[in-house]
Amino acid sequence: MLSSVEHFLTFLRKRDGINDKAQLAKLATKAFSLTKDRVVYYCDNFAVRFSAAASQNFGNTVLSLSNLQKFDTRPFIVCLVTPTYNFTFLANTTFLKKISHSSQQLRENNIRGSFNGTDIMRAFEGIPNTPQNIERLFSIHSGIGFEGNLARLVEATNKISPSGKKFVPNTIQRRQILAAPKRAIRFVKSQDAQTLKAELDAKVRRFRNEILVAALIENANFRGRVIEYLIAGENDRLRGEIINSLANQTRGLPTFKTDNYLGDYTKVFEKYDTETDVKTKIMIRDSNPKAYNLDKMLEFLSSDRSIFMFYFVGIGPGKTINTILVSMFQNRLLRGTLLLKHWAGRNSRGVSQLEGKAIGELILSPDDDITESESVNFLERVLAL
Repeated sequence: MLSSVEHFLTFLRKRDGINDKAQLAKLATKAFSLTKDRVVYYCDNFAVRFSAAASQNFGNTVLSLSNLQKFDTRPFIVCLVTPTYNFTFLANTTFLKKISHSSQQLRENNIRGSFNGTDIMRAFEGIPNTPQNIERLFSIHSGIGFEGNLARLVEATNKISPSGKKFVPNTIQRRQILAAPKRAIRFVKSQDAQTLKAELDAKVRRFRNEILVAALIENANFRGRVIEYLIAGENDRLRGEIINSLANQTRGLPTFKTDNYLGDYTKVFEKYDTETDVKTKIMIRDSNPKAYNLDKMLEFLSSDRSIFMFYFVGIGPGKTINTILVSMFQNRLLRGTLLLKHWAGRNSRGVSQLEGKAIGELILSPDDDITESESVNFLERVLAL
């Protein structure tokens, strides 16, 4: 996908100064076999909206949110044609500040309004929205998706009070939060950690064939939810419906929504209360999965028994499945944890996201290493948000 995007961006750069968006759209359509849908030109690998202005600071209406929704699972590029350069910006929903035009009735169940050029972020969490960063930015967006951005856009657009609540720990709770890395170091070396992984591995073996079929689902968010439910879901009837649908390719998968808890799998041991988040990694694809709500993470870690783990299911070529169970504080994972403050509502610290490259490396070469001081510094940064 992204190699096609790179070819397209090179194509646009070579035509700097064309100063004619209609002509540029015509040339691009021929070169990349694009299909036109109103003002959007698209192919399997990307979609583009051509606009024109005197400079890169443009306030033109770009597209309706409902139309963007159709293309939000692929890189959505805005090409701004100016007299001297063709500027390009990634304009998927993750990179929109708000919805500007005719959006007073925008709600999560009522997709309304359009966004302007000024609504497109020129940088995201310090990453410039430039052609050089398309791959990195789209990987971030893929882990959030349209549904993940919708509530934020509704709040930012209409100033609707968010339902979330920022967790403010007291002195004792703060002490327990900062002690969480030390608890995690003890837990990952314990028999309890081996027991937890053995339980989850048994579920992967039991539903191996269904997991491999589900891995073919194109939509990353839905694919992850399906596999997560096969492994950690508590409703056997719903799991059965999912399995039957996967076995019968002519039937659609049942509509379901996973609970918005911190983890997917809860296990209580004699000394520890564990929450484990199940994540799928397609080894030949690059995407950054959304990890955890920062306030929910802090609230959970404020207990002196709390342990938060990730269980990664790596699906590789040749129908291979590898699994690892690691702490949220594992060194490589922690260094690959992005804090998305932009994504936060007014009553929230935001969410975190995991770099897919770090996950892939861990699956291929697992270890349990945790540096307590580095982990404490991470928690202090989150608490300060």
